[in-house]
Amino acid sequence: MRNRLAAGVILALGLLVILGLTGPVLAVQAPAGPVLAPRAVEAPDRPARAGAAGDACTAPTPDVSGHLQTYAWLHCYTPAQIAAAYGVDALHAAGNLGAGQTIVLLDAYGSPTARQDLQKFHDTFFPRLPNPNFDAVYPQGTPNFANGCQGNGTGLSGPCAAAGWSGEATLDIEWAYAIAPKAHIVLIGVPPAETEGVQGFPNLFNALQQAIDRYPAGTVFSQSFGVTEQTFGGAAATQTARFDAIYRAAAAKGDTVLASSGDFGSTGVAKQHADSTTYPFPTAGWPASSPWVTAVGGTQLQYGWTWRPTSDVPFLPNGDYNPAYFAFTTGGSSEPVWNETWLPAATGGGASVIYPRPSWQAAQASIIGRDARGEPDLSWNAAVNGGVLVWITAFPGYQRPGWHVYGGTSASSPQVAGLIALANEQQAKAGKAPLGFLNPLLYKVGDQAGAASTAFSGGGSFRDVVPHTYGTAASGVLADNRLWQYNPDGSVSPGPVPGVPTLPGWDMTTGFGSPRAATFVAAIRAARNSP
Repeated sequence: MRNRLAAGVILALGLLVILGLTGPVLAVQAPAGPVLAPRAVEAPDRPARAGAAGDACTAPTPDVSGHLQTYAWLHCYTPAQIAAAYGVDALHAAGNLGAGQTIVLLDAYGSPTARQDLQKFHDTFFPRLPNPNFDAVYPQGTPNFANGCQGNGTGLSGPCAAAGWSGEATLDIEWAYAIAPKAHIVLIGVPPAETEGVQGFPNLFNALQQAIDRYPAGTVFSQSFGVTEQTFGGAAATQTARFDAIYRAAAAKGDTVLASSGDFGSTGVAKQHADSTTYPFPTAGWPASSPWVTAVGGTQLQYGWTWRPTSDVPFLPNGDYNPAYFAFTTGGSSEPVWNETWLPAATGGGASVIYPRPSWQAAQASIIGRDARGEPDLSWNAAVNGGVLVWITAFPGYQRPGWHVYGGTSASSPQVAGLIALANEQQAKAGKAPLGFLNPLLYKVGDQAGAASTAFSGGGSFRDVVPHTYGTAASGVLADNRLWQYNPDGSVSPGPVPGVPTLPGWDMTTGFGSPRAATFVAAIRAARNSP
């Protein structure tokens, strides 16, 4: 069986984990590749023996081939489990399902099987609800998917680039729908002129402007792509100002724009070195760093299980999972910062080098440390070990048609978009305006005393994400977003770029933390509706 990580890992960083069938796991430098990349991370598709507690994840239905996919050590979640973990179930039970709201997901290429894959997701998890209200829009014409892709999905353009993005698009669609299943879900697929550097952005942003003009006020936009801020070079402020003008237009209309913060911690690709090396200092990602965008960081939701690593060697010499690293016990619920050393991947976040600190981040000045926009603003589960189930049948020569487990901050942003749609639904029912530009409201809520608590089931609008320690291995100390690296002996250790610490209260790995859905919606609506 071919084993690989998601295209998002291969494309966006230049660090690639090779999961060998017969040899040890090695960390290698990936060849030069595009910077404009999806933020999705797919669990590797490889057989493994279950531990004493049994398989960590079993797919809800068989694959197209009739095979029932299992993951021995990697956990997964259904929509009902995510809803229960974040309190979205209370909103759903009250009839708050996103009716009358629009969520627009902006991706490169899209997916040729998006509609039927979402229908399968609906039939599996929401069979009692009406069929999805879904549209796929291709402003530059439907991409030619006919040739398929038999490669690894890392091409700069064409069917293999489309294959790499299809998982991203499908993840976005299905999990925005999972939170707001009666909302109008719109996928906008735009083949970029190229995915190298920032040249692919104009096509995407032209499509964004058209969507702002086309869809009703209160539309929620989610973006799951990005570049290192330094990619813009010396003219960064001038170049980003062109795109920020479109974000400002969305805010003026009453729309909300979200973006995932990235999957590679504080590490960024150096474009001037052909994307084959990384900057030796912490970086932040754009568009998440734009003050007109709400940046969504990542956590690792451990819901009903607890990681117990006693080793920093993720894989055995024969390539199998090392039980000492992936060990877990059943029971317990917690939510640390997302930093999975075995991938390696971690939540993006840090201080911008493009934007000064916005007025609504005044209370965060000492944490940011200089006059800069700090991101992310809030967070949601982004883990792969603890990822979400996605049904995808696109490009069968590229990936197995059936259920897969996905993570990355690509999973975080569309789910938060669904939550904002639920808040806007309540606003509409009350005859109130939609939330619109979210950041001033978010900080008005988050800066209040008692807005967050660290207990998993505690009070407040946010679950404050603080440092956690699991097991006895160094990998189990989850306290920052420093990206780890593989060593020749198969062990992992902290990488060369310092991370940003996870702190009590707001920080630049998880923002205010993850929303407690019902309390958060009530608080953000009160902030919007107050004088």
